[in-house]
Amino acid sequence: MFNKTAFTRWFFIAASIIIIGLILWNTFVFFNQLKDDERNKMKVWAAAQEELQKLNPAEDAMSETASVVIQSNNTTPMILYSPEADSYNERNIPEKQFNTPEKRQKLIAQFSSEYKPIKVYYKDELLQVIYYGNSSLINKLKYYPAMLIVIILLIFLAIYLFYQTSKSAEQNKLWAGMAKETAHQIGTPLSSLVGWTEILKEENVNQEYIVEIEKDVDRLQTITERFSKIGSVPKLEEADLAVETQAAFDYLKRRSSKLIDFQLNIPKEPIPVLLNHQLFGWTIENLVKNGIDAMKGKGTITISIEKNTKKVYLRISDTGKGISKRKYKTVFLPGYTTKKRGWGLGLSLVKRIIETYHNGKIHVLNSAPGKGTTMEIVLRLQN
Repeated sequence: MFNKTAFTRWFFIAASIIIIGLILWNTFVFFNQLKDDERNKMKVWAAAQEELQKLNPAEDAMSETASVVIQSNNTTPMILYSPEADSYNERNIPEKQFNTPEKRQKLIAQFSSEYKPIKVYYKDELLQVIYYGNSSLINKLKYYPAMLIVIILLIFLAIYLFYQTSKSAEQNKLWAGMAKETAHQIGTPLSSLVGWTEILKEENVNQEYIVEIEKDVDRLQTITERFSKIGSVPKLEEADLAVETQAAFDYLKRRSSKLIDFQLNIPKEPIPVLLNHQLFGWTIENLVKNGIDAMKGKGTITISIEKNTKKVYLRISDTGKGISKRKYKTVFLPGYTTKKRGWGLGLSLVKRIIETYHNGKIHVLNSAPGKGTTMEIVLRLQN
């Protein structure tokens, strides 16, 4: 199956390159043919000019034929130089492109690079030098290959982005499936732990131990619920952001090292937003743990909340090693991590929870190497 897919992909690429090559080659041939026609047309035009110089005024028929040939060319831009009078005349050129000596010399140089000037003689005397350039049709056509290449590159880019998106969607389904299976597998021993806890309550066991076990069992149940919600649309309920943040703060403070100084700055009035309790708690936990890891277990974690009439801004700051500005967006990509151990999924999950499920925004507000990092979550207030 893999070999067939690889063969199909390379066949498509090879066929595309061949088709592009044929199109560009045919365009090149067509362009050169048009230039040859333009050159031949100008030779006929120059011959007509020369013929007029040879004719006597009485030879009206031949004079009329030559005049028709001369008048029929209304597409080729040209400059006619008469050495005897040292004068210049133009045909099929807008006056604004020819009205100064500098512009005229620029056009002559351009025309000379496109075609070899034609010289008109009469009895070995140079009567006229004809400088001519590409017609408007040829000028438009010469940009066609470049436009074609740009269009083809855009098509390839669209195909590549579609392929990457499909691959990303497959990976997301895989992670979601693994998370749900993990939640399912944890559920069985977790149920047993709940049962054993009830049995221990009936035995002569220190109740403080049972309380701590129950806390850990509750924690495992919360983790199981979080994993079970990955890949599905979670239910959002109106909640007080200040209360939810306080609860997450208190839990993390109890479970963290005494070397971590936790600071909380939140308004006392209610802050109504739409939240999923389990996923929001998971978000705060991931951001705080990332900050603790960045500080190597020692420093200050600050959680603050500000709001305006429409939005609320939750910021989590640490005094860790910080990140460079060019990595502000990279840290949210799946697989990105600076740890020796870890899969780099924490911030990727946080971004998905906030932006996909809560219709909010999360970004690095500010950070610099050695100066810590501040993450900002933006949510919409419920009025």
